[in-house]
Amino acid sequence: MTLTKRLLIAAATAVLGLAAVSTNPLDGLGTAVASPAIPGVGPAATSLMHGDPESTDSTPFRGPGRTAHLAASSSPGGVCAATFVGSDGFPISLCTAYVAGDPPQVATPVVTLFNPKNAQVLARLPLTKGQLLGGVYGFLDNHDRVVVADGSGKILRVGHHRTPSGWKLSVDKATDASKYLGNDGITGLAPDYQGRTWFATTKGVIGTVLPDGRIGTTRLPRGEELGNGLTIHRSGASVLTTHALYEMTADANGVPQTVWRRSYDRGTARKPGQLTWGSGTTPTYFGPGGDGWVAIVDSAATPELIVYNSSDGSQVCRMRAFKASPQGTENSPMAKGNSLVIPSTYGFQYPPMAVNGGNSVPAFAGFRGGMTRIDVADGKCSRVWETTTDRMATLPRLSRADNLIHGLAYGPYSAVPQQVGPVNYVAIDFETGRRVVTRQVGAAPLDEPMQLTGMIGPGGVLWQGTITRMLKVTP
Repeated sequence: MTLTKRLLIAAATAVLGLAAVSTNPLDGLGTAVASPAIPGVGPAATSLMHGDPESTDSTPFRGPGRTAHLAASSSPGGVCAATFVGSDGFPISLCTAYVAGDPPQVATPVVTLFNPKNAQVLARLPLTKGQLLGGVYGFLDNHDRVVVADGSGKILRVGHHRTPSGWKLSVDKATDASKYLGNDGITGLAPDYQGRTWFATTKGVIGTVLPDGRIGTTRLPRGEELGNGLTIHRSGASVLTTHALYEMTADANGVPQTVWRRSYDRGTARKPGQLTWGSGTTPTYFGPGGDGWVAIVDSAATPELIVYNSSDGSQVCRMRAFKASPQGTENSPMAKGNSLVIPSTYGFQYPPMAVNGGNSVPAFAGFRGGMTRIDVADGKCSRVWETTTDRMATLPRLSRADNLIHGLAYGPYSAVPQQVGPVNYVAIDFETGRRVVTRQVGAAPLDEPMQLTGMIGPGGVLWQGTITRMLKVTP
């Protein structure tokens, strides 16, 4: 599931009326260090929404684990869809405010800086609101600045600065890409290994910004829209539309070129628990060399996991994504080695204004959840385990340090449309699929997690937004 989609959810929720710190680098329990592989990008593992350019949704840091508790929280006045942690230890979020700006507007994108000690808001900067809300995908650069697109088609670098009157957020640099967009808006934004910044729009414009500021673009076939983000690896980028998966590279002028295209079965209509009529997964690179394969889950009547060779698009393997039925997913698969873990979102109840793929079929289905692990070896996909008891309500994150999958989850299944009851931090064993930790950190509907993305930083700290709060969950 993408940040664009989460922002749509947050905006819909808002419209519906739902409700002095050290700046030394982190040390002791783990240091956030710059990634040497990605030019101009900030701390490894905490500067990108999906954990790394390959979108493995994994982290080298341990999560809160068996001694987890809610250490602090705040009410930032909106829904924080993605959070990054800079080299100075400060959490910075891309949020959608209930009301912000001058003049005040509902569902306004806001960059928000939090106190790393007590989770209180230190500074906010509303961005220009556009048809796509602005504030879509973002990342941190090597100066701890948030790189984000606003609603006017500009790609901004937002820095945080200490002033005599307190902390301040400001646009330190802007690149205007609006003339390439028309009436479209940027929905995906990601840095690559060559120092370029890739962007994608809802209606299929794919472009890059070169280090010298030049911009190159290409347009995908009309009718193919993007509901998911870009995934980057060493040789190029993966772009998933509502109809097909593309492997792309960029030429010397930054113009994206298609290496291969593979269509997929998008089904006959949008599924309940998905926001578009098409695949809900951000592509995930994994396998040989860390990026030899790329995986998606299609949106067929019986969804399938499909794994391709990233170099030529040849199929490695495919199999039914979930053994249980009906199922489907709006979330990116997590990856570790040759293994994928796929959470199910089938039946998750999003606000009606958040969806953009027409009516779902069926119109309603209870959210039962579930998660499955599939390993790839010798050209075959093999299921290792599947659970139907864990109703993950956030995009979970796999820790390579403690071998646990971390996120927020609901309690036992209930057929009532609106989730009411405990919201738990949970940790699930990657090897067995068994839940090993359950700690209540909130209560729905006030703390509805809305399938938002959290961030695990040094010291096992999980920063997680809900529709009303920012939670700091620690060991």
